[in-house]
Amino acid sequence: MKTLILVRHAKSDWPENTEDFDRPLAEKGIHDAEKMSHFLKEKNIEIEKFFTSPALRAFSTCEIFNKEYKVEIETIQKLYNASDTNFENITLGLDDQLNKVAMFSHNNGISNFANTMTDDMLIFPTAGVAGFEIDCDSWSDFHSANKKLIFFYDPKHI
Repeated sequence: MKTLILVRHAKSDWPENTEDFDRPLAEKGIHDAEKMSHFLKEKNIEIEKFFTSPALRAFSTCEIFNKEYKVEIETIQKLYNASDTNFENITLGLDDQLNKVAMFSHNNGISNFANTMTDDMLIFPTAGVAGFEIDCDSWSDFHSANKKLIFFYDPKHI
């Protein structure tokens, strides 16, 4: 059994003359990321490794979560403006030694990908987190494996 956790980056700012890739987190985003990461840790949600978009707002969200988790972080360019196909391809290539991973990325891709795994209609708020149980021993079997939504958290409701 594998666990895949999807995290949308926290609320970002868009200062004048800043490219989309370089947008920093807003104060609210920093607060929500700290609150959500602490909440997950308190609920004993285990994560072995983080994969993140290299965009500043996603990477910063991941770093805040890592203050609680202290695991390896790997940046993956394909998680920036990722399509659901990008997410699936990344998942298919994960190391089978890893059983519980989190991916930090952006909307609309993260919501679209999550919705391929559940009958529920998920729309990720900033700093929103969804966890899925994937019934497989190898990530390469992800496509055909049964997938089950095990939690969906919105920072406004925790």
